[in-house]
Amino acid sequence: MNRVFVCSCFGVTEEQVKSHADAGACTPRQIASACKAGTDCGGCVRRIQALLGRGSCPRRQLADQGAPVLAELPEAA
Repeated sequence: MNRVFVCSCFGVTEEQVKSHADAGACTPRQIASACKAGTDCGGCVRRIQALLGRGSCPRRQLADQGAPVLAELPEAA
C-alpha cells in the first residue's frame, strides 16, 4: 500500500486526513484535534488546507451550536 504522509511529525497520511474530513473535520484545527496533524512543526498545515479544499462544511452549523461533529475513527495501522 502506498502511503502519502501529510504530517511526518505524527505519521498522519493523506488518507487519514480525508477520513477525518469525511467524518466532519472542516478546518486544519479540527484535523489537529482529531489526529494531531499540524500541531508540531506546522509544516503540513497548508497541505491539510489543500486537502480540505474550499467546500462547504455540512457540520459547521453543529459546531457553531457546540455539538460534537467528529466521529471516532480507527487509528493508523
